[in-house]
Amino acid sequence: MNKKLVLFHLLFLFFNSFSIELNANDKATFRWAGDSASGVPGVFHSLDNFELKGYEKEIAEAIGTRIGRTPVYVQNEWDGLIPGLDRDLYDVAINVIVITPEAQEEIDFSRPYYVTYQQLAVHIDDPANSLEDLKGRSVATLRNSFAWQFLKDYTDINLRLYVEDTNLFKDLANKRVDALLLDAPIVKYYGEANPKIKLVGPTYGRMEYGVAVRKGNDQLLREINTAIDSLIADNTLRQILERWQLWNPLVAEAFGDYTQGTYEHPAYDEYMQSYGLIPAYKTDLKKYLSFLPMLGRGALVTVEISVLSMLLAIGLGFLLAIARIYGPKPLSLLAKIYVEAIRGTPLLIQLYFIFYGLPNIGIDLNPFLAGVIALALNYAAYESENYRAGILAVPKGQMEAARALGMTHWQGLRYVVIPQAFRVILPPMTNDFISLLKDSSLVSVITIVDLTFMYNMLATTYFNYFGIGILVALIYLLLGLPFVQLARWAEKRFALQKVRRK
Repeated sequence: MNKKLVLFHLLFLFFNSFSIELNANDKATFRWAGDSASGVPGVFHSLDNFELKGYEKEIAEAIGTRIGRTPVYVQNEWDGLIPGLDRDLYDVAINVIVITPEAQEEIDFSRPYYVTYQQLAVHIDDPANSLEDLKGRSVATLRNSFAWQFLKDYTDINLRLYVEDTNLFKDLANKRVDALLLDAPIVKYYGEANPKIKLVGPTYGRMEYGVAVRKGNDQLLREINTAIDSLIADNTLRQILERWQLWNPLVAEAFGDYTQGTYEHPAYDEYMQSYGLIPAYKTDLKKYLSFLPMLGRGALVTVEISVLSMLLAIGLGFLLAIARIYGPKPLSLLAKIYVEAIRGTPLLIQLYFIFYGLPNIGIDLNPFLAGVIALALNYAAYESENYRAGILAVPKGQMEAARALGMTHWQGLRYVVIPQAFRVILPPMTNDFISLLKDSSLVSVITIVDLTFMYNMLATTYFNYFGIGILVALIYLLLGLPFVQLARWAEKRFALQKVRRK
């Protein structure tokens, strides 16, 4: 990749960031966000053809049609749905977001499109039938969920928090936890599909799901409320919920619909049938091969981010090292503060700060550019220390000899010191690139669909972290090998012994 191509790519990403923001504000589209990584039955990918499905997907599309806009799905991590809404990455968030007083202080909500409760589940062999029967035992739920807030009042249970609901149900089936409490629709689908899990006890609490809208967007909120009212009035919303077997007395009360009807549940039945095929998928070579195009697209994003980040890190790291060694004292001190501050804080915090924090002061970057800059700024600190060590490893007599030959200070650096230092820093610089390639997996938390995100989505969909994990690990290994070989060639090409022989 030559310098002109890299510059062109960076300029393309810069201008593309503006186009993304323009698309986010396009009045012809209805951009709604969710997390399909483990969103059964709200937003998820089907097991047979990986098509996006879910009752919340159908509701979002119905709302978009009613307000005269084209629905466009935007993937984001569930914890980042509200921050992404504040960033204006999409118009609304529709993905099991409970209407609470705390949430209403940050965002606006539509009228509820679904009402449910929390459901308790235990292992099929467990006699427990309520939370009172689980004193002194472990009860699991999702981090930052409504159930988590609810279980805080039960101080006599051992609370376990999870990030992915698929792992939660797997651990219950394997008796790693004694019970779980979660939203009834999620427990219904994952629990009823697993013969090792049973649903027990009374219903706990009452939760209303609403469409999350950024504060100040009153016109869109009114349009969405009108759309939901019309979906309730003509029975469309009930038909969607019945398709997924999610109609319950709480919804009937909220919608004022107490009519008794005969409804089929094709979406629910289809999921249950496909769930039974999961063991076959785990050993189906054709299924693994079908994952390769998706993983390939994720790998391409990973390579692009890693290469661009490393090129920027190399340039900035070199400037930091020169400033720290040869710059005036104030500049040297600033470089030192930057290096220590970056190395002393987690990369994930820096990534969140750049993507979600900087817009508060008017710096609004698109996800790809934010990921590249965050990785570059982080690794520049480490590269600068490599360069500093390499430069200081060159004997002072080399610079004195260069000055004695009539070279200026900068000529001595360029032609004598830096070439020798480069041979010293090449191995650690290569090692840093391999580390950056793996650390790039963190960008999946800011809506970037990279290789790690594709792995998480496939693994949670097919309940297969082992086989798909081996496949993804091999891809990461193959991505790194060419750069390792290139580094070895460069080390031999610029070896000190070879130069001295010449």
